[in-house]
Amino acid sequence: QVQLQESGPGLVKPSQALSLTCTVSGGSITTTYYHWTWIRQPPGKGLEWMGVITYGGNTYYSPSLKSRTSISRDTSKNQFTLQLSSVTAEDTAVYYCARIRVGNSRYYDYWGQGTQVTVSS
Repeated sequence: QVQLQESGPGLVKPSQALSLTCTVSGGSITTTYYHWTWIRQPPGKGLEWMGVITYGGNTYYSPSLKSRTSISRDTSKNQFTLQLSSVTAEDTAVYYCARIRVGNSRYYDYWGQGTQVTVSS
């Protein structure tokens, strides 16, 4: 059973940077063919895909967030990290990490439980 767990501060001040870590157990983040992604859901809104890091370490980001977003990984810890700079109240959301299965159809097969992040002064 693959498990993903988000961790990081639940409260961030405006203009500062948000950093969240996803710890993966039960599977390696370097194993083909799976990718690792961050998704968020602001209150009252739908899910928003933020970006992904592939099993080979390549990154891709949502165009609307690319300038502020960085995803990295630590293979020795089996973790990947989201960094979002210059946050505003619009970044308040539940943040999820998830795994993408790459095959004939691509879908999220495992999710973390999500973590609430509030941007407030």
